[in-house]
Amino acid sequence: MDSGLGGLTVLAEALRRMPTENYVYMADTLHVPYGPKSAEEVRHCVLEVVDTMVQTGIDALVVACNTATSIAVDELRARYSFPIVGMEPAVKPAVEMNRATGKRVLVFATQLTLQQPKYYALVSRVDEVGIVDSLPLPELVEYGEALQFDRDVIRAYFRAKLANYDLDRYGIVVLGCTHYVYYAELLREVLPPHIGIVDGNAGTVRRLAALVHRLGIPPGCEGGQVRFLCSGGEPDYLEKMGRALARLRETPRTGF
Repeated sequence: MDSGLGGLTVLAEALRRMPTENYVYMADTLHVPYGPKSAEEVRHCVLEVVDTMVQTGIDALVVACNTATSIAVDELRARYSFPIVGMEPAVKPAVEMNRATGKRVLVFATQLTLQQPKYYALVSRVDEVGIVDSLPLPELVEYGEALQFDRDVIRAYFRAKLANYDLDRYGIVVLGCTHYVYYAELLREVLPPHIGIVDGNAGTVRRLAALVHRLGIPPGCEGGQVRFLCSGGEPDYLEKMGRALARLRETPRTGF
């Protein structure tokens, strides 16, 4: 589940790695985006959406949203007995990859994610030398929801946001919101070639695959089926999710 289209980037990764499983994807279109909302508002939205998903008979849940994970995943795990996989910005692998280079790490995420204690705890735990900087990119969620992929528009946006950063000092950019992964290819065109791009999608799906295997959760009769749901029930949005997923499945992976 996610607030909107962003979690489809995780679903696309799951379909690559776990093609025999069946999936339900829920977008909380009544409340997208989560980033500008209060933590209590997001908590309420996530609990309501997951309650709806449970009625479909899910065996495991991926909270495919860094903001929702930071706010609600602990309560979800206390409430339900099935496996629940959350997400966090891939700060740890980014710091480890940069440790020997002397370069800094720049984390892109929503403002709400960056304000959460879970994020501060994560950075404090893995960044003992203080090389992590953070940059909120709220407009990028709106671009993702609109399926705005005009190269000139997106490149101009990235250049404006990065104008005050000395990119020679950085070695890795972390995409800390699943909506941002749509734009990894365009970001690559803006960043200097020495800067790598990482996200948490592959690690999240590896964790899901390990849990499914360990618990012996069987695949459906026809693996690889995807059922789209949205809290607002809009037929146009259901069709948009199908188009977005098709685009992702045709795009090579660029993250970690």
